[in-house]
Amino acid sequence: MNKKKIFNDPVYGFVTIPTELLFDLIEHPYFQRLRRIQQLGLTSFVYPGALHTRFHHALGAMHLMSLALRSLKDKGVKISAKEGEAAMIAILLHDIGHGPLSHALEHSIFDGVPHEQLSLYLMQRLNTEFDGRLDLAIQIFQGSYPRPFFHQLVSSQLDMDRLDYLNRDSFYTGVQEGRPGADRLIKMLTVVDEKLVLEEKAVYSIENFLVSRRLMYWQVYLHKTVTSAEQMVIRIVQRARDLARSGQEVGASSCLQYFLSRPVSIREFEADDSILQRFVQLDDYDIWGAVKQWATHPDKVLSYMASSILNRHLFKISLQAEPFDEDFKLGVTELIAEHFQLPTNEAALLMLHGRISNNAYDAVGETIDVLTKRGRVVNVAEASDLPNIRALSQRVEKHYLCYPKEIM
Repeated sequence: MNKKKIFNDPVYGFVTIPTELLFDLIEHPYFQRLRRIQQLGLTSFVYPGALHTRFHHALGAMHLMSLALRSLKDKGVKISAKEGEAAMIAILLHDIGHGPLSHALEHSIFDGVPHEQLSLYLMQRLNTEFDGRLDLAIQIFQGSYPRPFFHQLVSSQLDMDRLDYLNRDSFYTGVQEGRPGADRLIKMLTVVDEKLVLEEKAVYSIENFLVSRRLMYWQVYLHKTVTSAEQMVIRIVQRARDLARSGQEVGASSCLQYFLSRPVSIREFEADDSILQRFVQLDDYDIWGAVKQWATHPDKVLSYMASSILNRHLFKISLQAEPFDEDFKLGVTELIAEHFQLPTNEAALLMLHGRISNNAYDAVGETIDVLTKRGRVVNVAEASDLPNIRALSQRVEKHYLCYPKEIM
């Protein structure tokens, strides 16, 4: 069987699967599950075209990794065929542990189990199935391989993951200003002392990348209507979870029912393989199928929120720089209680509040480094004569409050 297939990607054109092992991993049920998980969760409530999946993104990131490795080889960086394949496996599988609706439900279904840790568990399980052929990929994914630039290509402030999701998300949402200039950035990559850097002439491209990232966060990922929709779904699942754990009947698929009915910690994932097998059966369809059932549930809070999200009857959202006053929140709760004839404790469940924040660049942590023409490696914030990069490292924080429009 010919496993060196090509597929037609709407963002990059024809993309090649270069090795048989990569093909076999793509064909595996763990990876195919990503077809059923939307990349942008509920963003399609605002941008109707944003219906692409984690499957699309993983393949696109793999393609960008192949371009980056080729560019580095052309500059004399020694990369063996084994290392190249391992790096492509690491980026291909970097999101394999994502749960339903991507980030939205990461902390609602599980008890402190991040998707990165689940990705590692699944990679380790695949490694067993493939007789240890993922050993090197796992080392690169974890950052333990002694050539750290491979890990930086997978996970850093300028990695193939970010370059693809900015490219892809801007394409599918139609927000063209979010395109990061990935082609030029990849061509400007090089390696110094086994660490990833960019040539000095890439400084303005890096600034464009960071501006694009900031814009995409506030215009797409943290758009106020998207935030309202995501918080509603989170609260819906939390309410169903609390009802299930109090002994009430809550309709759901068997795998979703398992996670709703009991807390699952990271230790349990490590100790009990059957939990992981239940997890890999979960996808967006489990959530939406359950939400359709919950729209007629006898619990007024659950049924109201479920029917509201199904019909895109979204909560009104207010944003401000400072936390909302407690008296104001109490007043909103009282209005909800009066309108819906609910006790105060249940009315409080229909008021959603919290904060969102983003900084496009972390100038203190693992930085984006630039190789100057004099041969020095410096933080891009120092290399740039523009104040924008330093400004982009400042964290912007907003507080939100969501509530049913009817109370107004």
